[in-house]
Amino acid sequence: VAALKKSDPELTTLLDTFEIEDWTPETDYFKSLSRAIIYQQLSGKAAKTISDRFIALYDGKDYPSSEDVLKTNHETLRSVGLSNAKAQYIKNISEAFLNETVDHAHLDSLSDKEIMAQLVSIKGVGPWTAQMFLMFTLNRPDVFPTGDLGVQKGFKQYFKLAELPTPVAMEKRAEKWKPYRTIAA
Repeated sequence: VAALKKSDPELTTLLDTFEIEDWTPETDYFKSLSRAIIYQQLSGKAAKTISDRFIALYDGKDYPSSEDVLKTNHETLRSVGLSNAKAQYIKNISEAFLNETVDHAHLDSLSDKEIMAQLVSIKGVGPWTAQMFLMFTLNRPDVFPTGDLGVQKGFKQYFKLAELPTPVAMEKRAEKWKPYRTIAA
C-alpha cells in the first residue's frame, strides 16, 4: 500500500478509505475455477444456492473432485440449477485438470502470462475468470482486470470521469502502479 501511495499520490485517499486485508489463498484450484463459473453473472444468493446444491450431489464431500464431476451426468449437473453452458464449462475444467492441459501441480510456479494461457485454453474460462483466479486464488499482486465492470465503474468514479474508461486508458493510468495493481483494483 505504501508503495502504491508513493508511486501515485492521487491514490492515497482511496487507499486510506479501505482496509486492505490479507487472505489465505484457495489451494483447491479446481474448486476455485468451478466456483467462479457457478457464480458468474448471478446474484450472490442465487449462486450460493446453486453451489450448495452442486456440492450436495457428492454425498458428504466438502467439494467434488474433477474426477467426481466428470463421472456426473450432464443432466444431473443441470438439475441443480446450472445452465447448459455452465455445466459443460465445469466439465471442461475437470477434463483440463485430468488430462493436464492445466498443469495444476505446478501452477503456482508459473508466470501470470503462462497461467492465463493455460486457463483461457479451456472452453468457458475467459480472461476475466483467469484474472480473478490469479488475484483471489494465487494471490498474485500485479493483476489489473480492465474488463471488470466493477473496476471500470470504480475507476470512473474515483477519477471523476464522464464515461467508463477504455481498457487502454486504464492500463496507461495503472502503469505506474506496477507491481501492485491487484491492490489498486
